[in-house]
Amino acid sequence: MDTTAGGTPGATRTKPAGAPRPPRREPRPYSGTTDAVGIALLVCCGVWTLIAAAGRAARPEGTLLAILAVSAGYAAGRILGALLPVLAPAVAAVAVLALVLVPPSRLSAHPDAPPLGYPNADAALLVLAVGAACCAAWAVRGKGWRLGLRLVAAGAAVTALALGSAAGFAAGIGVVLYSLAAARMRRRLLGLCGLALAAALAVGGSYAVAVDALPSGLSESLTGQLTQPRVELWHEAIDLAERHPLRGVGPERFTEENAGPPADATTAVAASPPSAPLQLAAEQGIPGAALLAVAFGWLLYALWRSPRPTPVVLTAGAALTGLALLATVDHVLSYAVVTAGAGFLAGMATARPLPDDGCPPVAGSASGLLLPDDGFGPLR
Repeated sequence: MDTTAGGTPGATRTKPAGAPRPPRREPRPYSGTTDAVGIALLVCCGVWTLIAAAGRAARPEGTLLAILAVSAGYAAGRILGALLPVLAPAVAAVAVLALVLVPPSRLSAHPDAPPLGYPNADAALLVLAVGAACCAAWAVRGKGWRLGLRLVAAGAAVTALALGSAAGFAAGIGVVLYSLAAARMRRRLLGLCGLALAAALAVGGSYAVAVDALPSGLSESLTGQLTQPRVELWHEAIDLAERHPLRGVGPERFTEENAGPPADATTAVAASPPSAPLQLAAEQGIPGAALLAVAFGWLLYALWRSPRPTPVVLTAGAALTGLALLATVDHVLSYAVVTAGAGFLAGMATARPLPDDGCPPVAGSASGLLLPDDGFGPLR
């Protein structure tokens, strides 16, 4: 009986043995446009910093150093992520954990204990280590190695709690759980949009607390957790941004222009507003804060276009969003090591591993990750 087209109606159509399968849809070729936009954005950030400092006794060196650090970290991440997509993030995570745990006085609760001399900045670095370890776990082969790397990630999160940073611990555990859930996400866009929404809510929440726009009970509760001196500095930053909306008061000039009460040294709050968006709004005006928001949006877009597998991309995005949440309520981005680490993780998550790195692609994966192929290449 003829079982092909034109045969008996209702007959089952079968393919001849050995017939070639229809070609899969090829992945979208990599384009350097995204990188070019990122470079242009960094240049704009540096130029605007100099514009905001022009004609004043300002100190733009700190912001320029942060831009340089994130650029260098991103370049290193792209290179090492292509050459060593498993080893590079794994070694970075273990190195951060060792720097925190090895010094004898590290967990002594002394505020100047190494490596960065500020527990909350160390906790932010540990959140990046959690993301790096989880990314390496998704890229490695073997259940034993994967489990070991996830234990390293969980250990880094617990270490943040041992340093006294409950926020760092929550962010680290959130990255681990998000990384595990990412295995079931076939499309990365929805996950990245959720991360963008979380960052936007954090910024909006800090602004609402600063201007006392929340209900009294909720506002008092959040103020008590964030500490009153911190909230007062936020309020002063918003006041300066409203009085100087274009160029702000100038980089590193918040202390000179601050008319509010000085920060309490026992609260570990610096003289500058412990919030990256509010500090930029006060010192570089609305354009400075807008450039920071655009930079974060570009980062999420670059992750969306990344050739790496979706779990790796979403894990890195969760870690970087966790850092953004911490930077919304503390001045952790003032440390060049933290910004360099963020750039390294972003570069690693957007790198294209070389075909001869020992992890040949299988089932639509760029690094040997066993994922079901949806026929649409790596853009998910």
